[in-house]
Amino acid sequence: MTETQHGIATPPVLPGSYQGLADRVAVITGGSRGIGAATAAAFAANGAAVAVVGRDEAALTAIAAGISERGGRAIWVRADCTVPADLTRMTEAVTGQLGPPGILAAFAGGNGMPVPTDAETPEHWRDVVETDLNSVFYTVRAVLPAMPERGAIVTMSSAAGRQAAGSAAAYAAAKAGVIAFTRHLAAELAPRGIRVNCLAPSATENDKMRAWLPAEQRAQLGASFPLGRIGQPEDVAAAALFLASDASTWITGVTLDVAGGKIML
Repeated sequence: MTETQHGIATPPVLPGSYQGLADRVAVITGGSRGIGAATAAAFAANGAAVAVVGRDEAALTAIAAGISERGGRAIWVRADCTVPADLTRMTEAVTGQLGPPGILAAFAGGNGMPVPTDAETPEHWRDVVETDLNSVFYTVRAVLPAMPERGAIVTMSSAAGRQAAGSAAAYAAAKAGVIAFTRHLAAELAPRGIRVNCLAPSATENDKMRAWLPAEQRAQLGASFPLGRIGQPEDVAAAALFLASDASTWITGVTLDVAGGKIML
């Protein structure tokens, strides 16, 4: 581990060490920053051809270029994961340029700002569910017909979907829905050899967190975790690598809490 100037421990850069990822095609939604960007870089470091998907064209271009500069293979595709037609077009572009996607990391979402339930509006509730639950279904629906047997799907929930927290009820409900969807999909797709698992991170440092919380407050937040720090995108990326790799070929339908000990179920 290394230390920042504010005492927030960060993990080292992930090495290319997972088996069964080389030459596979990995689609990562929400790939323009944070966990998605770290996951795209991690898969590329392990030999996968990566499609980085998101809405921010400039950020996607930079992520894909960085992977290419490090010797990896990456393309970017602009798509809004709440728009099914965008995802159909994305899948066609990925298949045409890289080949059939054997790995899907459906990571787009993130709308968990606290809202008291008595102040919640139907419009906001629908928006959160669309962004954090429906988008996962839309993504899987678009990619699954192109996915070969022995594929791997990793979805993104949250600690908020595992136990009560300070986030909005809509976000908690949507992320709990992702977990249920993952379990159902895992059972449905197991006969095809496609494994489906879920990640549920707790507080993970990203651009939004850095904008909301000064470094000193992030360090204080980290101290509240049993393992003494907040998460880093690479922590979640490492878990995604495991769940997509040959190291987990007898694991499906699970939710892995990447939560520094905050969630113990």
